[in-house]
Amino acid sequence: MESNYHTLKRTDNQLIMITHLAQLLTYITGFGGLIVPLIIWATQKDSVDGMNAHGKAIINFQLSIIVYVIISIFIIPLFLIGFIPLLLIGILAFVMPIINAIKASNGELPSYPLSLNFVS
Repeated sequence: MESNYHTLKRTDNQLIMITHLAQLLTYITGFGGLIVPLIIWATQKDSVDGMNAHGKAIINFQLSIIVYVIISIFIIPLFLIGFIPLLLIGILAFVMPIINAIKASNGELPSYPLSLNFVS
């Protein structure tokens, strides 16, 4: 008889919450907001219930932020208003991980606005 032990997933809302908050490492170290959640997601997606959906949302959001920052940097010399999108992106990238960490602690699915779908 074959065991299904390897298919059981544990519920760990704290780890999912930490994964969302790890995005804020960019504000502390200058990098890590993509790398740390990517590592947590890649290593825990098969063993933590809900980690796959949260991890994909985080990676898509972080990659979207990078794309939006690059676009904003390129429009600074052209229109001199590129600083406004950079400011808005910075605020969004700081606030949304906190909101989604609270949602994760309550067992809710994340929602990141303006997130492009890179990983599905």
